[in-house]
Amino acid sequence: MQSLLRQGHSLRCYYLMGIQAQKIHTTAVQSTFWEREKKSGYKTKLPEPSKKQLILDGFKDLKEEIKLWRQEVKEHLQSDPILVFRPGETDVVFDFKAPDVLDKWTVTTDADHGEGKSTAALELSASGAGLFHGEVSSEHTKDGIIKRTGYANIRTKRVRKSFKREATYDWTQYNMLIMKVRGDGRSYLINLHTEGYFDLMWNDIYHYVLYTRGGPHWQIAKIPFSKFFLSSKGRVQDRQGAIALNKVTHFGFSVAAKKGMDGPFNLEIDYVGLEYDPSHREEFAYEMYKTPKYIVAT
Repeated sequence: MQSLLRQGHSLRCYYLMGIQAQKIHTTAVQSTFWEREKKSGYKTKLPEPSKKQLILDGFKDLKEEIKLWRQEVKEHLQSDPILVFRPGETDVVFDFKAPDVLDKWTVTTDADHGEGKSTAALELSASGAGLFHGEVSSEHTKDGIIKRTGYANIRTKRVRKSFKREATYDWTQYNMLIMKVRGDGRSYLINLHTEGYFDLMWNDIYHYVLYTRGGPHWQIAKIPFSKFFLSSKGRVQDRQGAIALNKVTHFGFSVAAKKGMDGPFNLEIDYVGLEYDPSHREEFAYEMYKTPKYIVAT
């Protein structure tokens, strides 16, 4: 009888040890869908300021945030919502008239991450417009990992309310994107970011191509929002849908050194605006295929 009790006690101990062993991981946990951070490994490590500097910067920003909050309250109390669309009138969203306008844009290239040798800058031109220029190169870093590169990009910083609250643009009353630009004959990619709350939607971007003529003359580009198509991390999605115009978080342009198009580029931007065209009835320009569950990309 005692031997049976000892045997049962031993089995119970082995069982409990097995449960504890299951909780110990000797390798990194792999997850298919979860993302650690929004930059997907491209986050640049910056030196962190001291606590004293953080406190001083906080008090300095507090004045500006209170001023912005007062302006928001004033606009909310005095605003008269637009109830009637005004066909043919362009409401300018982005231009380069303000003295600090360049601080609201971010310029990136493949060289920022040690992947290529492209260069780019955003400056004010002699005509008072924004000048996105530089040189794209398809020569990539010989590290055995990078296979293709050669791009430059500009985009607006995340729109925010007072006290650093994230917000979105609301363009639901418009159906056209209007731009006055002067290019070099290259094709540029227009990017409308609709960054979502969940990690699966952090990289949702709607694209359309901007064809420039080159030469000394300005051109007006009028592009329906229904023509923009969805991609994520550079892959056009099989499961498409119209852009949610009340969830736009960033706006930008990209240029690439594809098919031997290495060399300098030059895009001058006078303004980017919105318009309502009552004659445009199209909701979405592309076919929407029914794909199997959990299959969202090609």
